[in-house]
Amino acid sequence: MSLVFGLLLISFPIGIYVFFESEIGDDINFEYPLTHLDLFKDADFYQSKTDVNIGDVFVVLWVFYLVIFVIAIFGPRHGFLKTMSLMISFGKYNDRSNYMIGVTKWLSILVLVSIVINSVQEQFEIDIVPPLAENDLIQFFYVSMAPMVEEFGFRLLLLGIPLFVFYSDKFSLKYFLSCLWAPNTLDVHNGKKAILLIVFVGILFGFAHIAFGESWSEGKFAQASASGVILGWVYLRYGFVASLLIHWATNYFIFAYATFLSELNLISIEDAFSHSFMSSLEMLLLISGVLSIGVMFLDKLRSKKESSLEV
Repeated sequence: MSLVFGLLLISFPIGIYVFFESEIGDDINFEYPLTHLDLFKDADFYQSKTDVNIGDVFVVLWVFYLVIFVIAIFGPRHGFLKTMSLMISFGKYNDRSNYMIGVTKWLSILVLVSIVINSVQEQFEIDIVPPLAENDLIQFFYVSMAPMVEEFGFRLLLLGIPLFVFYSDKFSLKYFLSCLWAPNTLDVHNGKKAILLIVFVGILFGFAHIAFGESWSEGKFAQASASGVILGWVYLRYGFVASLLIHWATNYFIFAYATFLSELNLISIEDAFSHSFMSSLEMLLLISGVLSIGVMFLDKLRSKKESSLEV
């Protein structure tokens, strides 16, 4: 977990360096106007003059993710280092006392599940083909923006609001916003209803990846749906901080290292993803995912044993 945490932290300066100092955009750099993106091609203000460029928005996104990252290090109850110390010294495994513990654990599990799904689909010759990128710099911009937009839509709106409607016994604006931020404050007395909602939103999340515009190939549906279910469960169990950071890690974190390797070795982004470092990173997350599942299993066995002794 500590190693994964360190790699996540280092990706912040690597990403900002890649975006502003590298030449991955070829003839496009961070001064590219925001309104020139395909995202705004049909907007009424497309032709309007503006001083906002993709570099400005990237910095705002970068600072936003950094603030969330810092919150994850120190909250919600104990800091990351203190929680790790308690786990090592006393065997007290409580992944909900610190956001970052949950983030590193479930990020690893998400990667493990994704690799398994991809391996199974390859046996049936079902490939996962990403959408065609018009420019590597713009692609980095899009993948950095996607976690915030998608977590706001799929977790806060499609999952958080229904959870509040189903399980809240009171209403005030402050309590409503608090429950959107951390749905685990709700009394989820009927877990089946929450699980069904998480699965449904997860499937919508998977469908959205293959259904609109220049999207992924159909092979992405199963992987994205499984990721959506995991992110939904993380959102319910830990809150918005954890689900956002895991989604951020699958986008910005991984792409930052790939683009940095591309720039360092003068190779394409596609070749960078096949670099030995990226393979090592994937193996690290894979091993961490297996260990996380093992720890969860052992912790559940210990809890059952303690319960039986109390009876």
